[in-house]
Amino acid sequence: MIPEILVIVAVAAGLGLLVALAGLGVMWLLRKRSIGVMLAVVAVVTVVATVAGVVAITLKMIIDGTPRDIVLSVVAVGGLVGLGVATVLARRVVAASRKLVAAVHAVPPSGRFVPPQGLPAELDTIARTLEQAYEHLRVGHERERALESARRELVAWVSHDLRTPLAGMRAMAEALEDGVVSDPETTARYHRQIRLEVDRLSGMVGDLFELSKIHAGALRLSRERVGLGDLVADALAGAEPLARAKGVRLDGQADQAVPVEADAGELSRALRNLVVNAIRHTPGDGTVWVRASVENGVACLSVADCCGGIPADDLPRVFDVAFRGEAARTPNADGAGAGLGLAIARGIVEAHEGAIDVVNAGPGCRFEIRLPLSA
Repeated sequence: MIPEILVIVAVAAGLGLLVALAGLGVMWLLRKRSIGVMLAVVAVVTVVATVAGVVAITLKMIIDGTPRDIVLSVVAVGGLVGLGVATVLARRVVAASRKLVAAVHAVPPSGRFVPPQGLPAELDTIARTLEQAYEHLRVGHERERALESARRELVAWVSHDLRTPLAGMRAMAEALEDGVVSDPETTARYHRQIRLEVDRLSGMVGDLFELSKIHAGALRLSRERVGLGDLVADALAGAEPLARAKGVRLDGQADQAVPVEADAGELSRALRNLVVNAIRHTPGDGTVWVRASVENGVACLSVADCCGGIPADDLPRVFDVAFRGEAARTPNADGAGAGLGLAIARGIVEAHEGAIDVVNAGPGCRFEIRLPLSA
C-alpha cells in the first residue's frame, strides 16, 4: 500500500503543476500588458492552485459537512486576501512606472532629467541611470554646440586673417607688375614685405594643419625619455631673436633632472608657443621667466610674463581656438598669428596625458604645463 501522505502530495503537486502551466500560458499571452495584470495573474494562479489542492485533499480524505466548509472558507478568504494585496501592489507599481514615464516626458529642452521620488528600488535605479544618461547627453550637446561655435569663429577669423595679407600682397604684386613702383628702395621693401607675408601665411597654414590633426585625434607621438631642462634651453634659444627685437629679457631655470616620456619635437613646439606668446604680450624692458621643476611628484613647466594679467572673463577662453584677447584681427607688427598657438599647446599637452592652465600671478600671468614624471 502506498502511504496516504504520498498520495496527498502527488495529487497536490499534480494539480499545482497543471495550474502553474496554465498560468504561464496566460502570462505569455499577456506578456505585453501591464505589470499589474501580470501580478494579478500570479495571485490568481496561487489561489487556484491552493484551492484545487485543498479540495482534492478534502475529497480524498472524505471530509464532509462542517469541517470541509471550514477548510474551503479559510482557503477562499486567504486567496481573496492575497489577490487584494497583489492588486494593491500592482497599482503601486503601475503608478510608479507612470510617474517615471511622466518624468521622462517632462524633460526640458536643457536636457536635465529630474528623477521622481518615492519609487520602488528597481525603478529608482532606472531613474538614477536615466539621470546619468541625460546628463551625459546634455554635456555632449553642450560640447557639440561649443565646438560648432568655435568652428564657425575659426572659419570667420582665419578667413579674415588670410584675406588681409593676401590683399596686401596682391596690391604690391600689381604695383610691381604695372611699373607703378620702380625705384629700387621701394621695390626692395615690397619684396621684403611679400616675403614676410608669405612666411606668415605659411606658418598659419602649418598651425591649421597641426590643429586639424589634434582635433581629429591623428597626432602621432614618438615618445622618448627627455629632460625638460633641454627643452627649456632650446625654447629660449629659439625665442631669443624675437625677445631681443622687442627688448624683453629671457630668464630660464631648470632642476637638475626632470625626465619625462614625451615627443621632444611636439612638446618643444608647445613650450615655444607659450614663450613666444609671453614675449609678445610683455612690454619692453620686461622679463619672461621659464622654469622646469618637480612639484608633488609631477613634472612642471611654467612660463611667466609681465603682461599685466588677463581679465577674469577671458581666463576661461585663453586656450580657445583663434582667441587673441581682442576683437581686432589685424596682424600685429611683431608677426602675431591667428591665435592658434595656445590651442595647439593645449592639444599637444593633453595628447601627452598632461594638463595646462593659466593663472594671474605677480606682474602678469603664468602658464603651467604638468606632465607625468618618467619612471
